[in-house]
Amino acid sequence: MFFERIKTPGIAHLAYILAKDGEALLVDPARDIERYLAVLRANGLNLRWILETHRQEDFEMGGAPLREATGAEILACDHEITAHADRRLGDGEVVELAGGLSLRALHTPGHTPESMTYAVALDDAKKSVWGVFTGDSLFIGDTGRTDLPDAAKTEENAALLYDQVHEKIFPLGDQALVLPAHGSGSACGGNVAPRDHSTLGLERASNAVAVKSREDFARHKSGEGLVRPSYFRLMEEVNLLPGRPMPQGAAPWLPPADFAERAARGQVVDTRPVEAFAGAHVPGSYSVWQGGLPRYGGAIAEAETPIFLVVEGPEALAAARLALARVGTDNVAGVLAGGIAAWRNAGREFETLGMVSPRGLRARLDDYAVVDVRENGEFESGHIPGAHHVPVDRLESELPRLGLDKDVPVVATCGVGHRGSLGASMLQRQGYRACNLLGGMTAWNALELPLENAVA
Repeated sequence: MFFERIKTPGIAHLAYILAKDGEALLVDPARDIERYLAVLRANGLNLRWILETHRQEDFEMGGAPLREATGAEILACDHEITAHADRRLGDGEVVELAGGLSLRALHTPGHTPESMTYAVALDDAKKSVWGVFTGDSLFIGDTGRTDLPDAAKTEENAALLYDQVHEKIFPLGDQALVLPAHGSGSACGGNVAPRDHSTLGLERASNAVAVKSREDFARHKSGEGLVRPSYFRLMEEVNLLPGRPMPQGAAPWLPPADFAERAARGQVVDTRPVEAFAGAHVPGSYSVWQGGLPRYGGAIAEAETPIFLVVEGPEALAAARLALARVGTDNVAGVLAGGIAAWRNAGREFETLGMVSPRGLRARLDDYAVVDVRENGEFESGHIPGAHHVPVDRLESELPRLGLDKDVPVVATCGVGHRGSLGASMLQRQGYRACNLLGGMTAWNALELPLENAVA
C-alpha cells in the first residue's frame, strides 16, 4: 500500500494519496494539480478516484483539472452542492477500491451540510478501520468551525456535528488514524493541534468534542468568535464547480513608469519582509509577507481587481502567483521590474512605515493609539492596555467605528509583526500616521510588559 500526505503551506490544507496495486485515490486536491501528478508519476500510480469531503471554503478545489488530466472520477456526497461529482455517495455506501481496499462513506454534516467522512478498511483487516478521512468534521485537537453555513445557527450546527462525531466517527475504533483536511493554522478551525498525526483513541481522550457535553460543546463553538476571511465568499462560488485550471501565461515585468501608471487602476501588494517594506515602498502598497499570501492575499482585493506585485526576484514571483492562485486571485497584471531598487533609482516617490520597539511603545504609550489586529482569541488572551481590536481581515471595513484621530500616531500590533505590517499599511493607505510594533506581542511578552486581559 502507498500513502502520502501533501500539505499546502500558509493555509494548512492537507490532501492525501492512497494507493494499492498501482491504482490511487486522491483526497481533497487543490487546483495546482502538478504537485499531485508528480507524486503519481514518481511512484507509477494511476489515479482512479478523486474524493471530496466537502466544498472547501479556504482554497480553490482541483477536481476538474485532475479529472481532465487523468480520467479519474470524482466521488462526493449525494447533495445538491456536489452536482459536479461523477458519483454521489449516500450515507453508509461502500466503494471497493483496488487491492481489496474499501471505502465507507458517512454523511457527517455540521461544518457544512454536505460534509462527508470516509472510513478506509484494508484487505487483511476488513473488520477494523485503518484510517478515516474526516474532512473538516474532525481535526486533530478540534473540529471544523460551525458558523460558515449560517452564523445564526452556529450552536445548532455544533450540536449536529457533535452527534455525527459520537454516532458515526468515534465508533470506528480507537486504532483508526485521523486524516483531516486541515492542520494547525487553518482558518477553518480555532484550536487545531500543531501536529499531523493522531488516532481516534487520542481524540476521544482530548478533543473538545469528546471531553465536553453536547450542550457545552455547542456553547464552546458558538463562543469561538472566529474571523471569516473575506475571500471565503469567492471560494464558495467557484467551488460549486469542481475546480478551475490554474492561470496560464507570464505576468509582465514593468519598468517603474509603466508600473506606476497601470497600478493606479489596481492594488499593489509588496511581499518583501516587513523591515524592507518599512524602509521604502511604493505609495499605497499593501504589505503582505510571502508566507501570508495564501491567507491574506485574497482579503485585500475583489476577484477581478488587477494585482501588481513587488517581489524579490523571479522565484519569489512564482511563489507569490502560486499562493494567490490557490485562493482564486488570478489577476496578477504586472510585476515591478528591478524591484524597489529600480523604483528608487528612477526617482519615483516612495513611502516609509514607522517601526517601534516594545520598550519604545511602553515609554510613550499615552502618545499612541494601539490597534491589535490579531484574531479574537489571541486578543482575549492578553493585550496592550487600552488597545483597540480589529482582526486584520476586517480592519479596513471597520476603521470608522474605531474613531481614531489622524493627528495621533497609530501602532498596529500582532503576534510577531507580519499582520501588524499589513494592518499598518492599511492604516497608512487611509491617511493615518501608522507604524508597526516590531516583534509584536511575542516581543512585548518576552519583556514582561503590562498586559490587559479581556477575559479573566
